Amino acid sequence: MKIDTILTGVRAITVDSAHPRATTIGIDRGLIVGLDADLDGISAQHSIDLGGATVTPGFNDVHAHSVWFGLSLTEIDLSTVSSFDEVYRAVDEAAGRIPLDEWIIAAGFDPLRMGGTPDIAHLDRAARGRKLWIKNRSGHACIVNSVVLTLIENDIATGNLAGGDITRDSAGAPTGLLEENAMRLVQNLVLPYRGSDIEDALESATRRYASEGLTSITDAGVAGGWIGNSPVEFASYQNAYDAGRLHTRMQPMITIDALQQLTGHQDESAKFGLPTGIRTGLGDDMLRLGPTKMFTDGSLLGATAAMTEDYLGCPHNHGYFQGNRDDMRRRALDAYAAGWSLALHAIGDDAVDLAIDIIAEAQARHGRRSVPNRIEHGGVIRPDQLARLAETSVVVVPQPHFITTYGDSMAALLGPERIEWSYRAQSLLSTGLVLPGSSDRPVAHGAPLSVMQSFVERLTETGVLYGGDERLTAEQALHAYTAGSAAATGTADFKGSLSPGKAADLTVLSEDPTTADSSTIGKIDVLATILGGRVSWGADVVPGVATVGQP
Repeated sequence: MKIDTILTGVRAITVDSAHPRATTIGIDRGLIVGLDADLDGISAQHSIDLGGATVTPGFNDVHAHSVWFGLSLTEIDLSTVSSFDEVYRAVDEAAGRIPLDEWIIAAGFDPLRMGGTPDIAHLDRAARGRKLWIKNRSGHACIVNSVVLTLIENDIATGNLAGGDITRDSAGAPTGLLEENAMRLVQNLVLPYRGSDIEDALESATRRYASEGLTSITDAGVAGGWIGNSPVEFASYQNAYDAGRLHTRMQPMITIDALQQLTGHQDESAKFGLPTGIRTGLGDDMLRLGPTKMFTDGSLLGATAAMTEDYLGCPHNHGYFQGNRDDMRRRALDAYAAGWSLALHAIGDDAVDLAIDIIAEAQARHGRRSVPNRIEHGGVIRPDQLARLAETSVVVVPQPHFITTYGDSMAALLGPERIEWSYRAQSLLSTGLVLPGSSDRPVAHGAPLSVMQSFVERLTETGVLYGGDERLTAEQALHAYTAGSAAATGTADFKGSLSPGKAADLTVLSEDPTTADSSTIGKIDVLATILGGRVSWGADVVPGVATVGQP
């Protein structure tokens, strides 16, 4: 018998308790067909000695924003600026090369690190009459200049949008800062993006993912709402897939804003979905629809996440919901009735209560789904909520790298007690819940090994321990980014471990992350990434093997 590829000289961490370690891996037609002794007497078209490199299952980020990330690679990068003067200089330099009738678009601005928002008069001078749109790194706010405010002045005059805010100064004039749903006023001027631009962004993003060992991504919100880029955004995913431009498996979530009321037979209740009844699960192992995404609250970083108690130092501010609670509940239940699994963005503990209530009611009415229901982020989860989460088997999707990037600012808003409840990990496992790996990229850095390090260390940007009881072992962190993510996306039977019969999605590393010093996990080199038996990164490490995108 002859198969496609045999990898020898590997130190494989299989994440499979039946065969935890391996030194030889056989691959044929995109699947793992055997380990070690399974391959005795079998030859391969390509036999490659990896020289003792560590091999793990391919990494899987279950909450990222690929189009947003891909677009940000071509926009003005403000992620490293440390002063408002640097912002003004960056805008001024862009104005010098951008025509007067085009937009200056910048990304990655972090108001927490900067201590506020740049002055609109300074932005106006720097932009020199051009339209300016600065996207906050959190994704939950943006900053515009006076030229843009003039274009949306009629909307501003009618008052703030529900679930959003147009910030004003002491004299009542807009400052240029738009929060949450108010961002739609600007997006209505810019969106939708051209399909070709979205396809370019997907290729750029997935190439970067592959270089970091990622083989699967869940895109947390496309085609609608303030997070979507075009009402036909999923078509761009299909086009990129057909053209061989996707370098990772993709599971896009259609936002609930893109769904609509549907009517069927008179004996059937009304549902909320897409025409023809398309729902969660449509697609194949490379591109498949995930749950529908709904925002229930805002951002912890912007103090807009819905809390049961006020933010520290912010009397009478405990955040707010993105809409009427009853309306959100009704839409989510109708979408679930139409066959959509639910992914509910809920950061504050008040929003987590609402999300649990909705999911529990949906499951009681219609049963559980093969693609699990989820709570995105779970920024603050009280102890009493853990038991309710376990009862409903909800998957909570936390982002531990938020701690590394924003931990000091989050701690200042939450205070000591709520820090211990924030972006939980170990307690979710102890409660028996599935724990996946995720980054929310580009809100935070998304390289999975760096996120794993944050799972293990939980240190803020100044090195302060943040919720130390929630730390994971390195083995648990790796499990989260592989088998845990597969379970969270309903694909545990197909990927997540190096097991015969599963997808040949592998990451080749220079060092074993489970034995490395925890402070160096994020610095381990990704030597190669293999997706379905084809090389998506590091072709020189596995010579002769077909690459992703080849016919």
